[in-house]
Amino acid sequence: MYIVQDYNAYTDQHHRTWRKLFKKRMETLPDQACSFFLKGLAIINMVPDRMPRIEEINANLKPMTCWQACPVAGYIAAKDFFGSLAQRKFPTTITIRPEDQLDYLPEPDMFHDAFGHVPLHTDTVFADFLQKFGEVGMREMSDEERLRLSRLFWFTVEFGLVEEDGKVKLYGSGLCSSPGEGEYSLTDAVEKRPFNAERAMDTAFEIDHYQPILYVAESFEQIFEAIDQQARRTEPAAAN
Repeated sequence: MYIVQDYNAYTDQHHRTWRKLFKKRMETLPDQACSFFLKGLAIINMVPDRMPRIEEINANLKPMTCWQACPVAGYIAAKDFFGSLAQRKFPTTITIRPEDQLDYLPEPDMFHDAFGHVPLHTDTVFADFLQKFGEVGMREMSDEERLRLSRLFWFTVEFGLVEEDGKVKLYGSGLCSSPGEGEYSLTDAVEKRPFNAERAMDTAFEIDHYQPILYVAESFEQIFEAIDQQARRTEPAAAN
């Protein structure tokens, strides 16, 4: 499942695409993202001018919360993904999107994974939440329960908003890594609902366009409580 990042395989075009993405995203992200994300971005010392090395990211990340980024080629099976999270390993795509798709990409790439996800893994509350999510995702459950869990992941880890100092801020990776959708998500075109885990898990989503509905959490502690409730709900029955 995990692969080796062959850094020498990156071309000048790959590095140029990363530079463009980084520059374009940082033009507005400091005003859009929550402080936890911006602090994490500084802690892992995300480089602006070239494709990052996974080993350099981990050298800064692992001492903080014992999390580490682990290179993968792209999508992996759900069981493998959740199993990785349960071990504080984040499957990190190491390819980069085409240069003509800077604003939005429906599938993960390194900018989405390394830039969009990993900075929050430096936050202790979020780090614990994500590990718990992995543990719950590994449990036996019905198809309906698994669908609802995927929706909770989508509306928190991928496309979550959080209130901070009286303002709505980005923390979901799909928003933090997307210059286009990050800006769009904060406009009145998007219905922003107060975070409610049950309601989020009842909300369908599609991956091929900007999201019309997003949920705003009061804090990371609130979303931690949501997955904690799911953990209690899906806890295997004790043996007699």
